[in-house]
Amino acid sequence: MALPPSRPDLAVRRARGAVGAMFLTNGALYANLVPRLPEIKSALDLGNASYGLAIAAFPTGAVVSGLAAGLVVRRFGSARVAAIGTVLTGLGTLGAGLSPTFALLVAALFLGGVSDSITDVAQNTHGLRVQRRYGRSIINGFHAVWSIGAVLGGSMAAAAIAFRVPLEVHLGVALAIFAVVAVVAFRFRLRGPDDEADDGAPATTGARLGVVGTRTVVVLASLVLIAIGGALVEDAGSSWATLYLHGSLGAPAALAATAYVALVGSQTVGRLLGDRLVDRFGQRAVACAGGVVIALGMGLALAWPTVPGTIAGFAAAGLGSATLIPAAMHEADELPGLRPGTGLTVVSWLLRLGFLFSPPLVGLVADSVGLRTGLLVVPIAGLLVVLLSPALRGRGTAVTRTER
Repeated sequence: MALPPSRPDLAVRRARGAVGAMFLTNGALYANLVPRLPEIKSALDLGNASYGLAIAAFPTGAVVSGLAAGLVVRRFGSARVAAIGTVLTGLGTLGAGLSPTFALLVAALFLGGVSDSITDVAQNTHGLRVQRRYGRSIINGFHAVWSIGAVLGGSMAAAAIAFRVPLEVHLGVALAIFAVVAVVAFRFRLRGPDDEADDGAPATTGARLGVVGTRTVVVLASLVLIAIGGALVEDAGSSWATLYLHGSLGAPAALAATAYVALVGSQTVGRLLGDRLVDRFGQRAVACAGGVVIALGMGLALAWPTVPGTIAGFAAAGLGSATLIPAAMHEADELPGLRPGTGLTVVSWLLRLGFLFSPPLVGLVADSVGLRTGLLVVPIAGLLVVLLSPALRGRGTAVTRTER
């Protein structure tokens, strides 16, 4: 087996930049729409129930299309699917902004969710392929770029609102910019099939497509739960952090918003550092430590609720969750006996169920016994990750495609 070079060649380094650009666009496109959703709600004169139903169309589309992503990627290639999916996601967000009726808004958001889900699998597939050429972890860096893209998209929307840029102009410009980025990035993709050996040669072994054993199924289920644990933490920050600080702890609205910023910011830092930590300590140790940080950070914040302590708790949760979803995707993509992209597709698909069902679950608990109790889902997710971390490989136990 040929070992990956210590310094990848120029084509591989360019492909790394191209994948990073894809992650940036994926994070930025929907984030351009989110701050303007209240404007759309007002323009269509939607009630809260109708508005919530419309917003749910995006994750619903992602769930519906999730299992088809692996098939589409294998048929057309990960880079091509990522580029086309980026444009379709942008068209979905633009369509949502232009929708004159509730039905068209739902249809546009559903299209955006469908294409976003497939794009997510495609860009991760190509990113993991580039990572195999590097011979070391770089996947967390891609997810850090996604977080930066989300901040960029939200900032673009905030600026558009501040300068009173019409909704259709703002979203149209965003689509044009990121469509160009996607097309340029596609030109620098890795050539050849996605199912290749670590050195870039076509895979010649059939071991990867063997019988799927019970152990593989159990490990895949564990990886799905680890990813859902990361999703529960992220959703708690985006859906409930501001409401909890403002409504339950009495923080001013501007200060309450910093809890989510703290979570996303610390998560981005964790992802920027994550690849070095994974290379040094292994996926298992990093995920286990992350679970401990989540459980202790939010557990202490909920046990002794204060505004500064809660902001710090959400920051700890963001830091601890930084590598969980990338780790689960990476490990699932390397499971023996599965077609390329199958494990990654399953994790990505079921992960979105966490985003879909977490808000109503926390809401039901909050209505019954209070939001503080509902947010116990965060430390529980941390403990779940600690218990399931043995499903991830430790340091020095990486398995290459050609060895399986």
